[in-house]
Amino acid sequence: MNIQEKIKDWIKETLEIEEDFVLAHPKDLKNGDYSFFVPPKPVAKEDTLEDIVKILSGNKIPEIERIEAVGNFINFYLSKDFFVESVKEIIEGDSDYGKNNSLKNQKIIIEHTVTNVLKPMHIGHLMGNVVGESLSRILEWNKAELKRNNYQGDIGLHIAKALWGIIKLGGMIDGDINEKIKYIGEAYALGSNAYEDDEKVQEEIKEINKKIFEKSDDNLNKIYKWGREISLAHFEDLYKKLGTKFDYYFFESEVVDNALKIVKEFLQKGLFEESERAIVFRGEKFDPKLHTRVFVNKEGLPTYEAKDIAHAIRKYEAYKSDKSIIITANEQDGYFEVMLRALKEIRPEIAIQTTHLSHGMLKLTTGKMSSRKGNIITGESLIEDVENLVKEKIKDRDFSESEKQEVAEIVAIGAIKYSILRQAIGGDIIFDFDKSISFEGDSGPYLQYACVRANSVLEKAISQGVTLGNAPKVTPWETTELEKYLYRFPEVVERAGKEYAPHYIVTYLTELASAFNSSYAKEKIIDKEDLSSPYKIALTQATAHILKSGLNLLGIKVPERM
Repeated sequence: MNIQEKIKDWIKETLEIEEDFVLAHPKDLKNGDYSFFVPPKPVAKEDTLEDIVKILSGNKIPEIERIEAVGNFINFYLSKDFFVESVKEIIEGDSDYGKNNSLKNQKIIIEHTVTNVLKPMHIGHLMGNVVGESLSRILEWNKAELKRNNYQGDIGLHIAKALWGIIKLGGMIDGDINEKIKYIGEAYALGSNAYEDDEKVQEEIKEINKKIFEKSDDNLNKIYKWGREISLAHFEDLYKKLGTKFDYYFFESEVVDNALKIVKEFLQKGLFEESERAIVFRGEKFDPKLHTRVFVNKEGLPTYEAKDIAHAIRKYEAYKSDKSIIITANEQDGYFEVMLRALKEIRPEIAIQTTHLSHGMLKLTTGKMSSRKGNIITGESLIEDVENLVKEKIKDRDFSESEKQEVAEIVAIGAIKYSILRQAIGGDIIFDFDKSISFEGDSGPYLQYACVRANSVLEKAISQGVTLGNAPKVTPWETTELEKYLYRFPEVVERAGKEYAPHYIVTYLTELASAFNSSYAKEKIIDKEDLSSPYKIALTQATAHILKSGLNLLGIKVPERM
């Protein structure tokens, strides 16, 4: 139980409150550490604000130093002893501090990234990867039994477009993986444009698509296998760079047969209808907000919808989850509403536990990109562009070339991840290159630099023989701003897990880093003549611990130097 929960329970018991209420941190630290609006129902109407303060003050828990009424709020001030003990707890807990059991014994599977082979991994996939990995780490921190899943599109019309383009460009090529990936991207753009502009080509690509489903053309199968292997190898390189891991890799091609079987079975049961040689699901029959979608096309091939139904069943059979979370861009919201409604009729127990979590679009100043038009910004190219900016920023620092490359990569990826995770999941993000790599203020490098600075102070303290001390005895009389932020970490992580909201951690870490940097600028931390110096060093150590843990939950590494 964190201190917030303990205080809430004490207030409820003391004031005999049955209904829940909000116990929040005041915006201004001068107004205490927690506050709640008065009167919280069902406190008796005859109780004045002063009466409530008296009742609470007469039955204080040790962690509370004083209670004050301000306006319509009651503010609670934590004791100095509490802050000192919390610092000690952070240091002793090290990398385990802040973990909780709020999701213990819950089996959760998260599906994210969802790349398509023979297509570039664009910045939308990158966004899904960043959100999915961070949320996975947060849920694991809250003790969920979690599995990560990547459902990859390795069959369908996009494959046929790419294969058509490869054939037109001269077939398979030699070279390194980067050359091959670039070539496949050009082939896909060629096929996509031709499909939209030329009816003859459209029929040719549809025929290729049919042959790939049937595996009836040896030459096509050979090109398909070549392109698929290159794409998957390239994706793995990117996942490793991003610090992403998966427990399951599922593929569309594995569920084709079962998808057709399910649709045909439930066609007989009346769930689906035949319409113009296709098989459709009339979503509006079940909910007026839904619409009709095709589950088997005119060529007799299952669509994404049908394959997603079969995939949901297969995924559940592989890992008997209590909750399944699917992360995609919000442009697929309508699609998932219909698909999940159909799934509810087929396997209600799976549909009920499935949550579609949608994120916004990652946009650059040039706007939304298109792989069809060939002007796509890939996840890899975005990372590379930011890396180059960081390299320019640190070019004059006393780093070896290999260290510059390492720092540039870590800082660039941290900058991108921070930009994606800093706001609530769902809204579009305009990526600003210059702001993203700033070492000051609202950025990933700002947090990384604060952690590096804290670690540097600790190293200097050790070299000068100043004792860190896990149980500092001499403390500043006034409670510091740092202390007022450090202890909050467990409740922030728990909230982020319950609400699927990594941005709470981003906001918290930014506030903590700001408090540390302010203290660093004002206070001399290492001073053998200052009896409170060990405590200041302990605060620095606690800050370093939490910054590192919090950044790890966001999937952001910390370089040794910056």
